[in-house]
Amino acid sequence: MNTLFCSLKPLSGRILLAGTLLLWAIIAAACEPTVSSPPTAPTLEPISLDDTVTIASGQTLYVPVYSHIYMVQAGRTINLTTTLSVRNTDRTQSLILTAVDYHDSQGNLVRNYLENPAQIRPLASAEFVVPQEDTSGGIGASFLVEWIASTELSNPVVEAVMINTQGNQGLSFVSPGRVIETRP
Repeated sequence: MNTLFCSLKPLSGRILLAGTLLLWAIIAAACEPTVSSPPTAPTLEPISLDDTVTIASGQTLYVPVYSHIYMVQAGRTINLTTTLSVRNTDRTQSLILTAVDYHDSQGNLVRNYLENPAQIRPLASAEFVVPQEDTSGGIGASFLVEWIASTELSNPVVEAVMINTQGNQGLSFVSPGRVIETRP
């Protein structure tokens, strides 16, 4: 009997190890984050600007962004997805976006994100995305965002979030917009 028990002991250890590994695999699979489609952002409302529209306030903002950054050494880079967020912080008044322009490291216009002026309702936001694969802006890319309003309103929050995730590592940071011009 003692001989039988001793011969089963190494086998029971292997079974315990295999069972533990199987349990960890099941737990890891259950805990794996799911990637789902984000809820659709409200579409911008095109608005017509004519001579009767009075401009009481407005700004041009510069937002530095990065299509990629250097890692470890200058020859190695990691691409980033950039989301530019324009948030109307006013509780009662809409603001009008007149330009959202993406520029490369040399200051050249890469893309206009707005074909026509568009309204952002009170406390609403608009997002503009530069995909991770798009490195046309370079490491010194930027957005110029212009907005106006027919009344005085609280300044919007304009910032960019850049992110990349690979495996179980992630990198993200935020870049705030800076006012470079104010309209009376």
